[in-house]
Amino acid sequence: MTLRSWWDRATGRTPAPDPLPAAPAPPTEADITVALDRVEALVAGGAVPGLVQSRVRRVSRTVRETMPRLRNLGLGSAQAYSVMATATDYLPAAIGNYTRLPRDWADSRPIENGKTSLMLLVDQLDLLGSTMDDILDAVVRVDADAVIAHGRFLQAKFGSASTGGELNLT
Repeated sequence: MTLRSWWDRATGRTPAPDPLPAAPAPPTEADITVALDRVEALVAGGAVPGLVQSRVRRVSRTVRETMPRLRNLGLGSAQAYSVMATATDYLPAAIGNYTRLPRDWADSRPIENGKTSLMLLVDQLDLLGSTMDDILDAVVRVDADAVIAHGRFLQAKFGSASTGGELNLT
């Protein structure tokens, strides 16, 4: 509440509605890197089993490889959002939910369809890992397609590489 809206209420005037707060800015590459660093620190040092650590490193590595190429997907793409959300929300939430449980209980008690919390976490991390791999493939494919297109241009311009090409200087 602003001073003006308080004064309007105190004096019986109809207060003007408070302006809506500005939407938070989307995370930057630096924000995403910090989020990944936090998750990696959270799982380091035996806080989680090695199979969880290795999966977190896989997801983190793939996100880090993907970030510089997100422009290839276009602004506001669902895939770019998924990369950002994986680093800043999905991955930290998965690890946080698991680490809040007592370790022995989480690793030994079935909680859903005969699976323990550890098994469910591994499934979630595998899903995030394969999804990030698919997105990396999509963003790199844009550059690979550029190589193909340029090769076709050169072939049309200068001829087939298998014949040594033809340079028409006349």
